[in-house]
Amino acid sequence: MAIRQIRYLGDEVLRVPGEVVSEFDDDLRALVKDMFETMYHAEGIGLAAPQIGLSLRLCVLDVQDDDGSDADRLALVNPEVVRASRETDKSTEGCLSIPGLEEFVTRPATVTIRATDPNGEPIEVEADGMLARALQHELDHLDGVLFIDRVSPLKRRMLLKKWKKSQEEDRG
Repeated sequence: MAIRQIRYLGDEVLRVPGEVVSEFDDDLRALVKDMFETMYHAEGIGLAAPQIGLSLRLCVLDVQDDDGSDADRLALVNPEVVRASRETDKSTEGCLSIPGLEEFVTRPATVTIRATDPNGEPIEVEADGMLARALQHELDHLDGVLFIDRVSPLKRRMLLKKWKKSQEEDRG
C-alpha cells in the first residue's frame, strides 16, 4: 500500500469526467487500498480517483453515522445516483483538494447509489445524513465538479480569492 499525492484546485484532472472502470483485477483492488490509506492519512472521509490524478469512476468513503455509530466504509466503482430526494439539506463541506476552505452546500437529503464493488459485484447504497452528503460530493468529483461549483457566484469568488491568498502565503 502507498499514500498517493492528492491533487489540488487548479490541477486539470479535477475537472475531467472520470472514465468507466472495466477491469476488476488485483491492480484495481490495490488502488482501492492505496486510496483508503491516502484518505486516512489526509484525515478525510472520502476520496475520488481524480483527486489522486486518475481520471476513473472510483471513490472510497469512510463516514461515521450522524449518531456516532458504526462507520460506512465503502469502495464504489462506476457509481451513479439512481434516486435523490426532493427534500434538501444544507451543511458545510470541505475538500481534500481545496484544503482550508469550507462553505455551505445544499444537496438532496437522501440518495440511492448503484455501483460495483472492487470485485465486480453490484451494490446499492441508500443514504441520508453525512453519508448522503459525502457520496454526492465524491460522485461530483467523478464528473469533474467541485463543491465550490455548488455555491453562489459571489461565494465562489470569495472562496477562490481566499484559496489564492493561502497559496501565495504557502509559497512565500
